[in-house]
Amino acid sequence: MTAVAAGHPDNVQIVLAEKETLDRLTDLLLPSELQFLHAAAEREVKTCFFPRAQGAALVRLFAPSTDPAANAEDARLAGNDLLREIRQYKIERVTLHNYCRDNRMFQVAEGMALGNYQFLKYYTRPEKKEHSLREICLAGADPEAVAELDNLLDAVCLTRSLVNEPHSHFTATDLARAAEISAQQFGFEAEVLGMETLENLKMGGLLAVNQASDVPAQFIVLHYCPETARETAPIVLIGKGVVYDTGGLSLKPSDGMDYMKCDMAGAATVIGAIAVAAKNKLPVRLIGLIPATDNKIGERAMSPGDVIRMYSGDTVEVVNTDAEGRLILADALHYAKQYQPALVLDFATLTGAAVRALGSQAICYMGTAPQNVKSALEKSGWNTYERLVELPLWKEYGEELKSNIADLRNLGAGNAGMITAGKFLQHFAGDMPWLHLDIAGPAYLRHANGYRTKEGTGVGVRLLYDFLKNYSASITSPSAEALDDQ
Repeated sequence: MTAVAAGHPDNVQIVLAEKETLDRLTDLLLPSELQFLHAAAEREVKTCFFPRAQGAALVRLFAPSTDPAANAEDARLAGNDLLREIRQYKIERVTLHNYCRDNRMFQVAEGMALGNYQFLKYYTRPEKKEHSLREICLAGADPEAVAELDNLLDAVCLTRSLVNEPHSHFTATDLARAAEISAQQFGFEAEVLGMETLENLKMGGLLAVNQASDVPAQFIVLHYCPETARETAPIVLIGKGVVYDTGGLSLKPSDGMDYMKCDMAGAATVIGAIAVAAKNKLPVRLIGLIPATDNKIGERAMSPGDVIRMYSGDTVEVVNTDAEGRLILADALHYAKQYQPALVLDFATLTGAAVRALGSQAICYMGTAPQNVKSALEKSGWNTYERLVELPLWKEYGEELKSNIADLRNLGAGNAGMITAGKFLQHFAGDMPWLHLDIAGPAYLRHANGYRTKEGTGVGVRLLYDFLKNYSASITSPSAEALDDQ
């Protein structure tokens, strides 16, 4: 993990500037360098490197823009692009200086640190593959703001590493243990409900998915309840924790199974979001709920056509065993009702339909929370460039979930599968203000996309942190003013 720090040590200097601000760089560049830079700016060159025996300088030029979200994302991508020069020269420490009219230093550092992430745990000689960059210093920055960013990046990288763990080394019990370790490290509480408790609760969706497994299901409950919390009603975050998904007897094709270790990305997002909220002491009460299991095949596996009784008491006809995530999330949604939450947000790599609709560039979401909450979440999506697209939950989609032999079935007719999955979850969310975020597209990438590295991306952590920070700062009563339609 690349650390982000305040201070101004004698490192390689990275200067962020615009063509119109170049004359302000006289303290950092020699006259000849500044003259060269002016000529390069006229040719629309973006990056210039000035090697020196000591204190080498790297200048990154930005074009002005009136779009704050685009500016921030351009800066993150620029930070990732600068890594090529940093790695080429084996640079270990850099100091960023902002000479842009808008301060882009934090976003550049963010993109640089996230782009520099590596998962090297299972290499026998990891030092041979390790990137050189160790520390990014932000000249003149507020130390508290720098620490806040560093904690956020730690949480994103934690989430990425959880997703990147291979199933051979990461079962449901390992996920539960990882949640407990994270709680100790970041300052929140974790409780794990084991099989005996789940059976006593009759948590039928989670138990049914777990039937064929030789590793018991776990139900992980995370608590972050600071004394500074402005409200007593918590926000509940629910994450799908299927640590590996074969599809069950409705078996996935082989080319769709090799990356199914990522089917617990929703759970990892919840752990990461609560971790950074706790580390940065956000004044908001959070509950995290993670139903954890694998979805295996075997003689005890649930079968298409089975009817199971959920934790809520509702019966579900299992049409397809690969639609298992909604079964365990449904139990978690019913469990959340005991907290009388101000808001419920669930995160899941739930459907291939979401990927086909939006690819990896956006999160599809839907739900019953008021419009001002949706607008705030979408704004955070633009702030972090983890963008959201709302889909409808019209009653007609629910018609596809009617069963001839049970209260409902777990799969729609085929089209708009991400919406019928949402309609299934809506049944169990009841009257709670609730949003479902299907992160199947952006949670796991086969190829790197800028600072979003290959495999686990940690999507949702920065989005949630921005939302929770702004949400807690702007409301006085989640149960009243903040959740009233505006």
